[in-house]
Amino acid sequence: MRIAQIAPLWERVPPPAYGGIELVVGLLTDELVKRGHEVTLFASGDSISLAKLLSVHPRALRLDSTIKDHSIYDMLQLASVYEHAEDFDIIHSHVGHITLPYTNLVTTPTVHTLHGIFTPDNEKIFKFGKNQPYVSISNTQREPRLGLNYAATVYNGIDVSSYKFYPQAEEPPYLAFLGRISPEKGTHLAIEIAQKSGWHLKMAGKVDVVDVEYYEQQIKPHIDGKQIEYLGEANHAQKNALMGGAVATLFPITWREPFGLVMVESMAAGTPVIAMKLGSTVEIIDHGKTGLLCNSIQECISAIEQASELDRYACRKYVENRFSVKQMVDGYEALYRQILADRFAQNGHFRSLVGIANNRI
Repeated sequence: MRIAQIAPLWERVPPPAYGGIELVVGLLTDELVKRGHEVTLFASGDSISLAKLLSVHPRALRLDSTIKDHSIYDMLQLASVYEHAEDFDIIHSHVGHITLPYTNLVTTPTVHTLHGIFTPDNEKIFKFGKNQPYVSISNTQREPRLGLNYAATVYNGIDVSSYKFYPQAEEPPYLAFLGRISPEKGTHLAIEIAQKSGWHLKMAGKVDVVDVEYYEQQIKPHIDGKQIEYLGEANHAQKNALMGGAVATLFPITWREPFGLVMVESMAAGTPVIAMKLGSTVEIIDHGKTGLLCNSIQECISAIEQASELDRYACRKYVENRFSVKQMVDGYEALYRQILADRFAQNGHFRSLVGIANNRI
């Protein structure tokens, strides 16, 4: 099958440090190539992939301070994708609503994985393109009131073998926080949990431009290098060690998280997660077995002792059985076939063209 994958230009694929979408796109793309598909990845020029790479800019946009209007590069990328649409059997977009105006201009079907959330503004364009096939990355991410054509839910997957397993927490004990330093991720709440419980907290993550004020006013004053540590932005090995050595990873989000890859990465390392019961956390965590779901700061504090007693091997096995790259790509392959079959059937060429598509798979 000839497949185009469209990744955000903001970060490299795969990301050197933080970047959940780009990590998922990288794993998906490489596994599709390994399975014999002809894949073209549209991403930043510094991306590393087994697929054919096409880019409109040599490096991740967030690393280029000379760029003042990022939307120009998004438009250039989509123009490149859809100018080559006839070269693909299917186009897979990971960049959200900005793809929608292009999809009906070509005959090649586009499937959209929704990695973000809906806003009053972007809902208007989603309603415009509601008949396009959409993939949710959790069932709780869906908004039934918008009437979108949800074709499947496919959970994000990780390469579990690339995560070292930690059978026990390190001494002296500590709690971990990993993610964007932002109000949505609840960094300030992680600090509050640590301060009120007396636990040592180690944090890592990037600070985006929009969150600098938040960091300076609500986070930095609490960083003392002793009880509250901030380690900067962590690469794969560093975040694996950070979470793997912890008694628990805190995930005190304040928004309806669509997935939350950090939870899966933590459990893969053997470390249970203490999370607010919001969005996808109810689908990602097996409450009482791989982590604890909480409704308040006090509940998070009370959950620390219970989390320390959970089976770390069970956390790892849970991820292997539910959130592997294989399971993710199996889900997308099945969806691609179904979309092509439906499209060919609508065009009155079901038998002959489905046969052609299957021969490409």
